[in-house]
Amino acid sequence: MTPEIREISARTIFSLAFPALGVLAAMPLYLLLDTAVIGRLGSAELAALAAGTTVQSTVTTQLTFLSYGTTARSSRLYGQGQRDKAIAEGVQATWVGLSVGLILATIVWVFAYPIALGLTGEPDTAERSAAWLHVSAFAIPLTLIVMAGNGWLRGIQNTKWPLYFTLAGVVPGAVAIPIFVDMWGLVGSAAANVLGVTITASCFLVALRRQHRGSWRPKWAVMKRQLVLGRDLILRSLSFQVAFISAAAVAARVSVVALAAHQIMLQLWNFITLVLDSLAIAAQTLTGSALGSGNTDNARKVGQKVTLYSMIFSLGLAAVFGIGAGAIQGIFTSEQAVLEQMQTPWWLLLIMIVLGGVVFALDGVLLGASDAVFLRNLTILSVLLGFLPGVWISHLVGGGLTGIWIGLLSFILIRFVGVILRFKSMAWATTELVES
Repeated sequence: MTPEIREISARTIFSLAFPALGVLAAMPLYLLLDTAVIGRLGSAELAALAAGTTVQSTVTTQLTFLSYGTTARSSRLYGQGQRDKAIAEGVQATWVGLSVGLILATIVWVFAYPIALGLTGEPDTAERSAAWLHVSAFAIPLTLIVMAGNGWLRGIQNTKWPLYFTLAGVVPGAVAIPIFVDMWGLVGSAAANVLGVTITASCFLVALRRQHRGSWRPKWAVMKRQLVLGRDLILRSLSFQVAFISAAAVAARVSVVALAAHQIMLQLWNFITLVLDSLAIAAQTLTGSALGSGNTDNARKVGQKVTLYSMIFSLGLAAVFGIGAGAIQGIFTSEQAVLEQMQTPWWLLLIMIVLGGVVFALDGVLLGASDAVFLRNLTILSVLLGFLPGVWISHLVGGGLTGIWIGLLSFILIRFVGVILRFKSMAWATTELVES
């Protein structure tokens, strides 16, 4: 029977969003604990960990299409009443994750030292980082299996199991960090990571084994469509990285104080985007399901309701960050020079939070409609016409941190206009799901 979306209520949306938020927040919190434990070993180990986790996160972050792309395809099939095919999409995504993950793990394992040396420029630190990477490389294919698992389960509107599976791995991994580090030093951190991801990946595989009823054979036609969608999402992700790396580079050239202030604000923005992204995940799975059922009116209502709730939520966040500016800033620094650097850019951050409520919600809708080509083009356009000109003009004219964040605001503003126009056009609702 085809699932119908009869009413898009706050309860429906947040019942999907809250568990998704837990999954999104788990790894950053785990990494904070990992950093705190390694920090007690010394600055050399901490620098090696920073280089290692940078490599690990860069490799895996570029492949988030295994989550978002799989959700788009699975939710569409689920909306068509083809639950078995929606789950089968997860089987093929898991094959993609495993095969791509093994290739990437091999590359990282073989070239760990030269990669680390290129990042650190210091042989001793590179050696330590390479030792960490030689162990953590085994987690790469497992991490991609987890991403695929998140994708198909979100597609069938189950965001609770991913949360349970994530906690099942993160909690033992977190407990193991101080124990393993005490036993093996820096390498213990990597071993704890592998332990946690192994447990989580195993949970997803067991769930897939119990839910899937068809063939387990790899199907190239299906995997090819997943990789095509992935290509667009990877290019979109790369655009984000180019933009934020540019902003950090310019902030570093302004002053050390400006870079410190920028880092604080950027981490806060990353936290806010994580919160708003949980609502985007709800929008994605509900939109895909609605389009799969052939009900574009329901899909439009999903977009309207999720955007409304996301905007209300973002306004609340902006109010908290506005009223509590001094207290929030004081958590991260007591240096007056850094606090002064943040005064004007902080108001730009508040505007970005409000605009982000709409941007992230409609991003989720368009991702659920598999409108990845449009999102790719819009993001690249926003970087080329908004972010980079704003940031580098600021560098040339001495605009300081305020100029950098004007560039960031321009980036969000162009995306804000773009997703609203695209949503109103309803052209996204005609994107077809290409099957094997």
